[in-house]
Amino acid sequence: MRKIPFSVQILLGLVLGVALGFLARANDLTWLAGTLDTVGGLFVQLLKLAVPPLVFTAIVVSVVSLRGVANAARLALKTLLWFGITALIAVSIGIGLGLLTDPGKGVTLDVAGAAAPKKTGSWTDFLTGIVPTNPVGAFVEGNVLQIVFLALVVGAAALLVGQAAEPFVEFNRAVLSIVQKALWWVIRLAPIGTLGLIGHAVAAYGWDLVAPLAKFTTAVYVGCAIVLFVVYPVLLVVAGRLNPLRFFAGAWPAIELAFVSRSSVGTMPVTQRSVERLGVPREYASFAVPFGATTKMDGCAAIYPALAAIFVAQVFGVDLGVTDYLLIAFVSVVGSAATAGLTGAIVMLTLTLSTLGLPLAGAGLLLAIDPILDMIRTATNVAGQALVPTIVAAREGTLDRAAYESAGKRELVDADETRPADRLAPVPA
Repeated sequence: MRKIPFSVQILLGLVLGVALGFLARANDLTWLAGTLDTVGGLFVQLLKLAVPPLVFTAIVVSVVSLRGVANAARLALKTLLWFGITALIAVSIGIGLGLLTDPGKGVTLDVAGAAAPKKTGSWTDFLTGIVPTNPVGAFVEGNVLQIVFLALVVGAAALLVGQAAEPFVEFNRAVLSIVQKALWWVIRLAPIGTLGLIGHAVAAYGWDLVAPLAKFTTAVYVGCAIVLFVVYPVLLVVAGRLNPLRFFAGAWPAIELAFVSRSSVGTMPVTQRSVERLGVPREYASFAVPFGATTKMDGCAAIYPALAAIFVAQVFGVDLGVTDYLLIAFVSVVGSAATAGLTGAIVMLTLTLSTLGLPLAGAGLLLAIDPILDMIRTATNVAGQALVPTIVAAREGTLDRAAYESAGKRELVDADETRPADRLAPVPA
């Protein structure tokens, strides 16, 4: 298997998973569907297991690493600015597609039986939920948003303390390296995980369940595809003077893994290595990628909630006005952190619905097909998380353009390179 490129392995797992899923559904093979579910579930569970220590140590180390980056404050502000710009473009496309396609019109669903999802979001919950009442509880519960908050505070404090905090920083670097090493072992299992995840999705959902929501599902996929393959390439050319084909060649392993794993945080080590291979200086990439993996969500926090809000409004017969569309855009740009890695787009959707005063039970109508939608949403998220640091580095003149042009010519995950990102040689700034 090591002689087969990693991306080809994932593709083979995808094809085989679809075939097994159809076989299980067509012949009512519950044992096969159950096996696929178990295989895919174990893969995701292994990814989630690494999330708390990975997020905390990565952000602490990334914040402290800004000490060695010239104009760190300006880089951080530009990163945030580009996060906002791309999110605004993405949500505009989502709203535009929603108005064009009317995804909720003509849909006949049992709205009386719809219930609000267990995880909901509101501005009050979002703001009060940032600060944990118990630091240990944030890790035990896997509350990514609270872990991000703790890591930012601890990292900033360590940065200001300076030399006295160096033993603590070195400890975090060591833990990060260990977690990344273990996570690369899990990532090696991605082809098998892909087989299970895709196979279970096909066996469990099939066309019968998707059919009533086909227009909405298509709109989400088309919206994400427009952002991925139209908006991002245009931004690369116009803002960074970069060849989009080289970007996708370098970032594709991360995008591909995001599609099957449905986890931006779980994909983070691959995303960071991809970004570094694209020529972004490691010191900056180690800040921008972990930060983006928990807050930069063009798929989950922009395109999807915009389309879903229009869908829910149309199903429940609520007319939206210009003010409502502006609120959708505002929530998408400002509230992206509510998705925080693994909490999913459902929290962001309920935050949007509650802001607009729409029934939260509307989110329950979409829960059945959420795994299918989450694949393309997460792929779009991760592509954006790789795009922004690449553009910022290009505009700052720190991007190694020779490395960028050669990105993707070697396999990202191969026999001698399943090690943490610190094995890569630093890119000259």
